[in-house]
Amino acid sequence: MTVAFQASLLDAGQEFQLADLGGVTRTTLDHGAWLDVFPGWATGADDLFERLVHVVPWRAERRPMYDRVVDVPRLLSFYGKDDPLPDPALDEAMRALDEHYRPELGEPLCTTGLCLYRDGADSVAWHGDTSGRRARQTIVAILSLGNPRAFLLRPTRGGGATLRYLVGHGDLLVMGGTCQHTWQHSVPKTTKATGPRISVQFRPAGVH
Repeated sequence: MTVAFQASLLDAGQEFQLADLGGVTRTTLDHGAWLDVFPGWATGADDLFERLVHVVPWRAERRPMYDRVVDVPRLLSFYGKDDPLPDPALDEAMRALDEHYRPELGEPLCTTGLCLYRDGADSVAWHGDTSGRRARQTIVAILSLGNPRAFLLRPTRGGGATLRYLVGHGDLLVMGGTCQHTWQHSVPKTTKATGPRISVQFRPAGVH
């Protein structure tokens, strides 16, 4: 797979390394939800992006929508609880996140989903990760690799401001508490020229 990718000059030649999660910044949201953000959590993220583009078994999916079946506008891959991850850096990231968040979560982060947004035409619509066992409170940790894209959040029932974060090049964003039920998130399409991004999502079992 060949994709046009513009690396960050600040990350060039860096070995993969994770910053201490004690430096994460938490924002308390309405309805029992919260959001942790750590810009530049991972250094060496651009090299990891390049590796994942080539080693992950990306697949295209089609899903029913209204009265037709449409292409999912991004490529996907998923690794379950006992599946080996495609790069040691992802094992390192999961261990760090699990060690930091397990006392609060009460269970391990143990699955990894990956999405490849090839350009500005790829996107994900407004949703919450509420399928699976439908856990009321949980954590979804997202490591963003590659070119930055807008990540939006809004209250599920409306009546509040939409939050916008530009994430890429090793940024970390963690949705916690009731966020998957009381807030929705999306990565909208954009007409601006933009390179590819990989979203790596770490979750507990049964949450997707």
